[in-house]
Amino acid sequence: MQEKFDLLIRNASIVDGTGAPRYAGDIGLRGDRISRIGDLRDARGEVEIDLQGRIAAPGFIDAHTHDDRLMLSSPDMAPKVSQGITTVIAGNCGISLAPMPRPIPQPVTPPLNLLDEKGDWFAFPTFASYIAALRGKPAATNCALLVGHTTLRVATVDDLERPASQAQIEQMRSLVREALEAGAIGVSTGLFYEPSIAAPTEEVIDVCGPLKAFGGVYCTHMRDEADRVIDSLEETFRIGREVGVPVVISHLKVVGEKNKGRSQEALSVIERNMATQPICIDCYPYTAGSTVLSADRAASSTRVIVSWSKALPEFAGQDLDAIAGKLGVDQDEAIRRLSPAGGIYFRLDEADVQRILKHDKVMIGSDGLPHDASPHPRLWGSFPRVLGHYGRFLGLFPLETAVHKMTGLTAKNFGLKDRGVLKEGAFADLALFDADTIDSAATYEAPIAPAHGIDTVIVNGAVVWQGGGSTGARPGRVLAREPQEAGS
Repeated sequence: MQEKFDLLIRNASIVDGTGAPRYAGDIGLRGDRISRIGDLRDARGEVEIDLQGRIAAPGFIDAHTHDDRLMLSSPDMAPKVSQGITTVIAGNCGISLAPMPRPIPQPVTPPLNLLDEKGDWFAFPTFASYIAALRGKPAATNCALLVGHTTLRVATVDDLERPASQAQIEQMRSLVREALEAGAIGVSTGLFYEPSIAAPTEEVIDVCGPLKAFGGVYCTHMRDEADRVIDSLEETFRIGREVGVPVVISHLKVVGEKNKGRSQEALSVIERNMATQPICIDCYPYTAGSTVLSADRAASSTRVIVSWSKALPEFAGQDLDAIAGKLGVDQDEAIRRLSPAGGIYFRLDEADVQRILKHDKVMIGSDGLPHDASPHPRLWGSFPRVLGHYGRFLGLFPLETAVHKMTGLTAKNFGLKDRGVLKEGAFADLALFDADTIDSAATYEAPIAPAHGIDTVIVNGAVVWQGGGSTGARPGRVLAREPQEAGS
């Protein structure tokens, strides 16, 4: 009897997400799962795709996003599915859309304004109500969610320049517990940002206390990624040890001219500590970062592009130097006039970026800011850039290794069961692409552009991107974490 599938992918070069060598085969999907992998020449599918030797890989998992609002406001998730991403980890850097049990202060406290400058979307008093909204109107991608410590501070602490009181810590712990019960997979911090700089290490440890009972993770935009990067790593490890959970070091980097080359030292310290506790790392494949516009950050950058400005929106996408010239003022005064605003900062060394990217424990995360008027190209281009520019052109790693860093490794570290690998019985999240042409199309000058080489993207068995555009399907789910030792 002829075998039948809902979707049959023929003549694929299968890169399964484990790092193993590619192999030829067919893939049969039934419902939301991979039913069969092998020689299926005698089978047929309701829908068939002939890859003619092109790549079938697990859908990419973006380890570091700020897509909390995007999933609700633009549920087709075009910046992500267009580059093969099928699952996003949201709520990073201490910034989550929920919970906000009281009216959010106006103007919206940076960096929460990176999610929503007006504050209208901070309308979820509990984390459960946010998850209910995501489930009620699903996005094209799956998501796994972190609750942000900065959001908790803004929701509970009246004077953000002081450590939280014991009563405020108890309030935050209660909100963390509610979030984890509702389905959050962990807590994130942004100790680098003003609303959380005043939080001592002990506050973070106390607020994250409920994590261990739920098998959650602790993800952090560390306090300092420049001169005191090693101190910040040690603080991160201490928090993980005392809470008793795995830690994820967000967008590992070493910032500034005088720290050039210190990625080697940072990675050595991380490796030493990996021997005694579970530690994970993500990074993005660019020498520029992007966040709130500030004079301090601009002063340590070789170039700054303004990504958005509330006061002077016409300058989005232009260099800060050029804007200052047009305004007839110095850089600091230009920043004052532009603010609140966002900036893209060129502060990293290419050799450090490559060293971190190549490390076998490093996952890929875009860290894109989807609501910027002229966003960093990493929003649309991170994953194909790793495969094309760094993999195919520079030879930093083979395709199989690059795919593992975007799929199997990330799924394991975040405890996403049956995701990130192509095997029978796994969920049918797939990226189908041409290994010879895949690359980022997004640039700093033209940052909004779908990637080259992506054929088809499938989430939970449904095609969400094909022929260069969204299909309108929105099969995404809110994913739970299966507790395990990350980084093992």
